[in-house]
Amino acid sequence: MSTDLGDIVRVVDLVGVAVNGLLGGEIARRERLDPIGFAVLGILSALGGGMLRDTLLQRGTPVALTDPWYLVVALVAALVAFVVPFEGRTWNAIYPSLDGLALGTWAAVGTQKALSFGLGWLPALLLGTITAVGGGLIRDIVLARRPAFLGGNTLYATCAIIACGVAILLNGLVTAEVAVLVSAAIGAPLVVIAKARGWKLPGESAREGVRAIRRRYPRMPS
Repeated sequence: MSTDLGDIVRVVDLVGVAVNGLLGGEIARRERLDPIGFAVLGILSALGGGMLRDTLLQRGTPVALTDPWYLVVALVAALVAFVVPFEGRTWNAIYPSLDGLALGTWAAVGTQKALSFGLGWLPALLLGTITAVGGGLIRDIVLARRPAFLGGNTLYATCAIIACGVAILLNGLVTAEVAVLVSAAIGAPLVVIAKARGWKLPGESAREGVRAIRRRYPRMPS
């Protein structure tokens, strides 16, 4: 993260890198990959969204390539995931919190960075969401899987959009650091609550239900 947004924002960004590096490593273990696979998935998960955002912003080299801490943190997280098997009841209990933390921090940081470059609220919303889900998108494509945020799961991208919206609403009212912290503090718990309660957006099954009701109870002729 550029230093003009402050050290707090940079730390928040690196927390997201570390968490998503761990999550990428956990998926590498499920896929039974070798150490190179762990490193690749850790980097893609941890840095993919931010690099995609910075490339779209076209304001210089992506920060993940200019600040050495980003690659180091991503690789260390992947190494930890390789050495320590994250599985079992304890991991299943903390996984939603880690996932929510990563999404909340990156949605907030991505939005704030877009706003700091003078972009409007809609591009900022887009780039914040891309930052939050982009790494997972690239990782899933590499693994030939349907990206999880496209649907069929509990609310995820929706939580990122809400977190981005909070950052946008706070823009100009508080400092960038406060906006990032508040936005992340709202987005992260939303992911956890959505997983715990099974919140989902209406999908094809809901549409099928509506069509079934219409077939059973057609409109009376006028």
